[in-house]
Amino acid sequence: MNKKALFLLGCPEVPVQTGIALYLASRLKNAGMDIFVAGTDSALDLLKVSDPNGCYLDVEKMITLDTCIESLAEKRVDFDFCSVFVHNDAGISYLATIKSISHAKLFAIIFGKDAEALAGQIDLDCEKIVAKSVHNPIPLKKRIDDLIKEVE
Repeated sequence: MNKKALFLLGCPEVPVQTGIALYLASRLKNAGMDIFVAGTDSALDLLKVSDPNGCYLDVEKMITLDTCIESLAEKRVDFDFCSVFVHNDAGISYLATIKSISHAKLFAIIFGKDAEALAGQIDLDCEKIVAKSVHNPIPLKKRIDDLIKEVE
C-alpha cells in the first residue's frame, strides 16, 4: 500500500508556495506516495490552474482546510506524512492543530520574509525546513531535496 502524504496550504500570498507544493508533489509522487492537499480555495485553485492535466496532483484528492481538519479530528482519515506550509501565524496554528489530531510525521515548510522568526516560534516536535524565500524557490527547494532523501 502506498504511503499517504498531506500538504496543508494557507493563503497563497507568498509566490513560492504554489511552485514548491508542485515540486514536492512531483518528488513524492515519483517516490510512490499518494498526495492529498488541503488548502484555502485560492491555494487549491492556483494548484489546479498550474497543473491542469493532473500530472502531480489529483483534483479528487484536494479538499478545503476545514474539511480536512474535520476528517482528521473525527479519525476518518490519517496520513503517513504531513507538510504544513507556514508563512504567517495562521500556518503555525494549523501546524499545532495537525500535531494534536494526526499521527503523521510532521514537516513545517517555513518560508517568506519572516521565516526565521516564525521558525523560532515553533516548539512542536516536527521537522523544520526553513528558507527566507518569497519569490525565489531555489533555497527552499535545496532544503526540500534533503527532506526527500529522508523519505525516499
